[in-house]
Amino acid sequence: MSDTVAISPSPLLTLPDAVPSPEDSPDHAVAWHYGNPFGEQRDAATGAAVVDRSHRFVIAIAGDERLTWLDTISSQLVKTLADGTSAENLSLDVNGRVEHHFVQTDLDGVTWIDTEAASGPALLAFLRKMVFWSKAEPRDGSELAVLSLLGPTAATVLEAVGAPVPDGIYDAVALDGGGFVRRMPWPGENAFDLLVPRASSTTWFTSLRDAGATPAGTWTYDALRVESLRPRIGMDTDEKTIPHEVRWIGGVTEHGAVHLDKGCYRGQETVARVHNLGRPPRHLVLLHLDGSADGRPVTGDDVTAGGRAVGRLGTVVDHFELGPIALALLKRTIPVDTELVAGPCAASIDPDSVPSYDDVQAGRAAVDRLRGR
Repeated sequence: MSDTVAISPSPLLTLPDAVPSPEDSPDHAVAWHYGNPFGEQRDAATGAAVVDRSHRFVIAIAGDERLTWLDTISSQLVKTLADGTSAENLSLDVNGRVEHHFVQTDLDGVTWIDTEAASGPALLAFLRKMVFWSKAEPRDGSELAVLSLLGPTAATVLEAVGAPVPDGIYDAVALDGGGFVRRMPWPGENAFDLLVPRASSTTWFTSLRDAGATPAGTWTYDALRVESLRPRIGMDTDEKTIPHEVRWIGGVTEHGAVHLDKGCYRGQETVARVHNLGRPPRHLVLLHLDGSADGRPVTGDDVTAGGRAVGRLGTVVDHFELGPIALALLKRTIPVDTELVAGPCAASIDPDSVPSYDDVQAGRAAVDRLRGR
């Protein structure tokens, strides 16, 4: 992601014990933790925790044709997205490589998009460029800020502050005073995003805290996200990444970001070809890192086997139960028991994280039938 976009520090960094994320982090504008990162993770897994993600870039799209227009230029089937529902979506280049990942929610005649802070302006510029004659009006939506509420008692916290609790995954309900709350399928089984008026984000955060949610930083969010095998663009992807490599294939009901049976969009040929005839060259897996090593690898480091590069390291994080873990894009042909090295650490593949390739591809089966196999 570009490092040239200026991102203002969150006012929530003035709260007691808030520790800013490292300067070289894409999350440097918000809190990394509040003095007890493992305790914050534990509360997010067993109780409730609230995370400041107000640096997310928000876009608002009005206009009667906003959904049918967006459907033609993105990978998810969204032209029939119902009011009060959401989807994950991608913008691909002409070769099917991922340029942007975003979450969109349609509510009361407006589609709200939130995406990465640094690449958000580029996504907005692309959307504006692609409007042509459609009745769609993309604009900066920074009047809303993103907070995330995680944990099995998150619904109870929402009720305690008078906020609605959406029933289904990706459902969204308006908040009194503006904004909305949205249920997400990750990180963890009980996750909600609140898009609240930016001017009242501190009030919302402290109200959720006072109702029983532990203030937690991006360290907690990343730990649960990595455990959930959910990639983050720019961290767990590179300029060559295609959606199949990072688990983004699937419609809304599958919690994916690429619908395989929708109409044409930029990059669709690559998506269809890999799905029907090939396999992705790499796949996303969870690595366990040697915690006794002197130091930690960093995002972008090579993952090697026998001195040969076999992949790229993504998000690296210390988990309160699993220890040091990371997401990595590895060559698909690397056996699960391969001894790996990432930076100064020995690394091993979590076997439960390896995708299954037992399905029979329709295109490949048709070719085999023509060849009499």
